[in-house]
Amino acid sequence: MHFSLRLFSLGLLGLSFLQCTTNEKHSNVESGPTLALLVGTYTGNGSDGIYRVSFNANSGRIGNKELVATTSNPSYLTISKDRTMVFAVNENEEGSVSSFAWNANKTQLELVSKQPSEGSAPCYTEINSNRSLIAAANYSTGNIALFKVSKEGALLPAPSVKQHTGNGPFLPNQDGPHAHCVRFSEDSKFLYAVDLGNDKILSYPIINGELGDEQVALALDPGDGPRHLIFHPTKSIAFIVNELSSTVVSASVNTQTGEFIRISKLSALPNDFKGESYCADIHISGDGRFLYASNRGHNSLAIFKVSHDGELERIGIESVHGNWPRNFTLSPNEQFVLVANQKSNDITVFNRNVDSGLLKYTGHTLEIDRPVCLKF
Repeated sequence: MHFSLRLFSLGLLGLSFLQCTTNEKHSNVESGPTLALLVGTYTGNGSDGIYRVSFNANSGRIGNKELVATTSNPSYLTISKDRTMVFAVNENEEGSVSSFAWNANKTQLELVSKQPSEGSAPCYTEINSNRSLIAAANYSTGNIALFKVSKEGALLPAPSVKQHTGNGPFLPNQDGPHAHCVRFSEDSKFLYAVDLGNDKILSYPIINGELGDEQVALALDPGDGPRHLIFHPTKSIAFIVNELSSTVVSASVNTQTGEFIRISKLSALPNDFKGESYCADIHISGDGRFLYASNRGHNSLAIFKVSHDGELERIGIESVHGNWPRNFTLSPNEQFVLVANQKSNDITVFNRNVDSGLLKYTGHTLEIDRPVCLKF
């Protein structure tokens, strides 16, 4: 959404201290394999930055909130492959990107560096596989930045910046370019940028850590409003979730040229739904068989089956038991899905059937102020 609307919603929403739901109040996560989940939030009036909570990979119970980094509006997080570094956008009018490292006893994230994002309202960041480059998407100003990263995890100044142009028919959301996601190709040969405002997936060749000339990898239908992009775990196939048309698109990827060719497009909403809803996030299972997309407004997760050639079939829609599902994540064992519900101030947990791909609410819910990003 437009930056001014984002700020307006931030001001309206109250914050409350983390507590468990009634049937779990004052309880901790029980014994068993306990995983750490990082939660990015919108801050103010109670929320102060990045939180860590505990998740039991056997029962699906969640609890034990602790603030691990005080930082402003860390609305999207990315974690280095070796798990030692955490990177966050600071989604403010004067945007920035911060890098953190765990202290010796891994109780706190300590700030390593912070650089201007070279734009306004950065909402997505990703680091490449060898932790040498990190990219950020600036929503309000419609541009992207590519930073070099030192061995110590510091973002170096003077990033490579590219300004998008164009608009779309869905106003005011598409009154101009609005970069919403950046993704590296597996070999870091290309950086892909998803622009909600101009209905395009753009690709940039990466040459010696700098961005080359813009290419249109895929033009979406007018008014689609593409938001996030993910890749198939083993095949040259991409999946795009469209915020404004509430659809999911699959496309084949030419790894040599960076171009996409559309395969299919399906709605993430029930056929008879007439209300207002906007897709947010998208994830795929590790075996590449099932795809999930979140619906803000309908407040659900759409479940798709993925064929061997990338064709999509919608097989279910599951209520998130919360309001305004933003980011969500599969647990490392993929037996659970956890959803960050921004407006109901909670995280809800679902069992995932690894054979059918379908979801079932566990009843486990944890209250936390304006969660918008979940990362194991």
